[in-house]
Amino acid sequence: MAGGAKFDPMHQFEVHPIVPLHIGGYDISLTNSALWMLIALVVVVGFIAMGMKRELVPGRWQMAVEELTGMIEKMAGTTIGPEGRKFEPLLFSLFTFILVANFLGILPFAVVPGLHPFASTSHFSITGVLAILSFSIVVIVGFKKHGFHFFALFLPPGVPWYMQAFLFPIELISFLVRPFSLGLRLFVAIFAGHVLMEVFGSFIVNGLNGGALGMGVGVLSFLFVIFIGLLEILVCLIQAYVFTLLTAVYLNDAVNLH
Repeated sequence: MAGGAKFDPMHQFEVHPIVPLHIGGYDISLTNSALWMLIALVVVVGFIAMGMKRELVPGRWQMAVEELTGMIEKMAGTTIGPEGRKFEPLLFSLFTFILVANFLGILPFAVVPGLHPFASTSHFSITGVLAILSFSIVVIVGFKKHGFHFFALFLPPGVPWYMQAFLFPIELISFLVRPFSLGLRLFVAIFAGHVLMEVFGSFIVNGLNGGALGMGVGVLSFLFVIFIGLLEILVCLIQAYVFTLLTAVYLNDAVNLH
């Protein structure tokens, strides 16, 4: 970096307090991660509120909300079946929150001077909690609907009795790994994209101070940043959709024992 500054691509992921607050021995400070999750929540609520106006001629916001709710309704109906309608609020909340949080993390400017975007979904502590929340709801739904018969999910139909003792623990472990893989997938995708953007961004800065060869590297890195930026937009959308779709698939297992 210019001026001998040390380049640290991990600096962008540091969680630090914005409003320090301690009660007793507990630290409940408002951090940059919590702040950007609150901003994501405000954006989602605002988006829904602006689209709730039932106008005779739908405006852009109303059409956007209707398209989004229609997509979630179709996902729930296709994946879960007739009972999928009761889970639409959950799926809608997951999709919109993750999508907005992803997009806020790639904003190329500070919304408020000194307040730079923070990708909350680039932390496994956040995506993991979302995954555990989804998984817990799946388990609760499964036991509420089927009782202990829910364990039949881990014994595929038609399996000979002498194979059940081997398949049951395998299927159970596979089921218990779901929240880990669900949270890890989202975390890795967002984390990796931000690291790449930071690395190529440093190449641009270094290239501006490195003569003709450095300028060439800088220009090439700039093109890579544009490409990765466009790819990041697609990744933000895909990862929000995949997280929501997999939650719907797991709910289908709990409801229908497939």
